[in-house]
Amino acid sequence: MNKLLLTYVFSLILLIVSMWFAISIGSVKIPISTLWDAKTNPTAHHILWNLRMPRVVLAGLVGASLALAGAALQGLLKNPLADPYTLGISSGASVGAVATIFFGISLPFSGQFTLPIFSMVGAMVTMIVVISFARLVDRTMKMETFILTGIIFSSFLGSCISLMIALTGEQLRVIMGWILGSVANRGWSYVQMILPFVIIGLIIIWLNRRELNALVYGEEKAHYLGVHVKRSKYFILGGASILTGAAVAVSGAIGFVGLVVPHMVRAVIGSDHRHVLPIAFLNGASLLIVCDLVSRTIIAPTELPIGVITSFIGAPVFAYIFFKQRHVRRGA
Repeated sequence: MNKLLLTYVFSLILLIVSMWFAISIGSVKIPISTLWDAKTNPTAHHILWNLRMPRVVLAGLVGASLALAGAALQGLLKNPLADPYTLGISSGASVGAVATIFFGISLPFSGQFTLPIFSMVGAMVTMIVVISFARLVDRTMKMETFILTGIIFSSFLGSCISLMIALTGEQLRVIMGWILGSVANRGWSYVQMILPFVIIGLIIIWLNRRELNALVYGEEKAHYLGVHVKRSKYFILGGASILTGAAVAVSGAIGFVGLVVPHMVRAVIGSDHRHVLPIAFLNGASLLIVCDLVSRTIIAPTELPIGVITSFIGAPVFAYIFFKQRHVRRGA
């Protein structure tokens, strides 16, 4: 059995195991028989299918979306530190979501999808502005330029959110939920809200997997290889924006998932996006499910925001990648 196949098998097993632990562990223990037998323990069956299962599925979809978006952005920008959080894209999506709540915006015929739509618009606009500004400042688009640009726009967008919080009244608690990042108290309606956009974003990025491989060698070489560079970039950026916006709309700004998971996947299997994308998708789901489990059990009955746990993991990894890249450049 080769290394690649082992990685797929391990990722699937890890996802299944993490889902089961997240479902079964809590103030009420859920036996495995509850999955198919509702009569033996009706209370456990209700907790499983109406409380824990939608939360676990939602955490998995959010983690998978952020990891996939991070893998696509890192491949497109050829920057291991690129992810929706470090580039300020999550902040843009948060502004879109918070503004929708703050102003009570409702699009005709969109219903519950109004929030993710505005969140995706915020993510896409922020992404375009960040990349354009970074290119304006430094045409070589060095790693440090991207990071600083992301920090600048994250700070500005954070101020916009703080202003809306200061002006709000009864929506304060709802808005705070988006800032801290959480999948608590989310039912199946949230899963229904994110699922169509995850599928759309996944399809868009998957259809551009070969283009991502070609773009690793630079835009000029990719063009000679037959890639329509401009169109591919717009599709990849659009797909990443859809995934990020949908994730933020249902869970808030959760950092570093899109940074940690693709980096670990590339360290194991290399940079072929035909395999990086699906494996990052699976492991992103597993990571956020485990982080959510830790966030609700580590100081039970109080819950930590899930973003606290991901930051504890992601910040050291971010520092390591940054140090490694600087060391490699100096060595060169």
